[in-house]
Formats: sequence, C-alpha cells, structure tokens
Amino acid sequence: MPFTPIVATLGYVLSKDRSRVLMIHRNRRPGDAHLGKYNGLGGKLDPGEDVVACIRRELREEAGIECRSLRLRGSISWPGFGKQGEDWFGFIFVIDEWEGEVPAANDEGTLEWIPIDQILTLPLWEGDRYFLPLVFDDSVPQFHGVMPYRDGKPVRWNYSTVTP
Repeated sequence: MPFTPIVATLGYVLSKDRSRVLMIHRNRRPGDAHLGKYNGLGGKLDPGEDVVACIRRELREEAGIECRSLRLRGSISWPGFGKQGEDWFGFIFVIDEWEGEVPAANDEGTLEWIPIDQILTLPLWEGDRYFLPLVFDDSVPQFHGVMPYRDGKPVRWNYSTVTP
C-alpha cells in the first residue's frame, strides 16, 4: 500500500534574544487530540501550498506574526500517528526572525515563551522528546527521521543527517 501521509509543518519561533521558544499549550478545545500538551506552531498544508508558504500562513493564523527568516531543521515521517491511525509527514522549522505582536492565546490554547532548556520538562507528545534536542542544537545538521506510532505511542525512532 502506498504511503499517503497528511503533510504538515511544525515551527519553533525563537525569541529575539534566542533564549526562549514560542509554544502553544493546547488547552482550549475539548476533544483535541493534543489537549494538555505543549507543541510548536504549524498545521496541515492547504492544496497548492508549499511547505514554506504553509508555515508562514500558520504563524500568521496562530500567532499573528510574519516570518522574516526561517531554517528547515528536518523532516519526520510519523506512520500511524493520527487519531484513526493516519500517517503524518512533517517539515520542522526554526523561525529566527519575525515581526508582529504575539497574542496571549488563540483558538487552540495559550501561547507561552518557554526557555529552550526547559522544553523537555513540559507535557509533550512522547515522541517530541526524541527530536526536539536536534531542532535546537545548531551543531546537528539537518535531520530526516521516521517515528512509527502504535496506540498513541512511538515504537521506534531513527534518523539520518544531511549537511546543507
């Protein structure tokens, strides 16, 4: 059977001093598969949209900001991640420069600036703990991984790196 994932973006917006990252605490929608968890910003690609246009749109919609500079840190294939076992494929970005005023919240939850060294202490998707250190470590080249999920939990994690 061909791999036909939901394609999405996930972005981590750095504070102006690069010590904190903007995270959403998904605490507003009952029934949300992410309820109670912290995550970066992003979402599904719209038809006819490339991944850079998608992350820029998502940042406007979710945080009211305009992206001025971003870096592709990697990609992850998440077979079986969705509520009904759907496969997901995500492009992971770090946003280095942006303009605008970040609101306190959006429809999905509160927006919080978290010190980068405290991210792994938050309630996250279990699998995020594997790849987030790669996202914020500038000595790690671009990474491309696969993290199959079963029953809401990652069963494996492996990745390759590419020097841009």
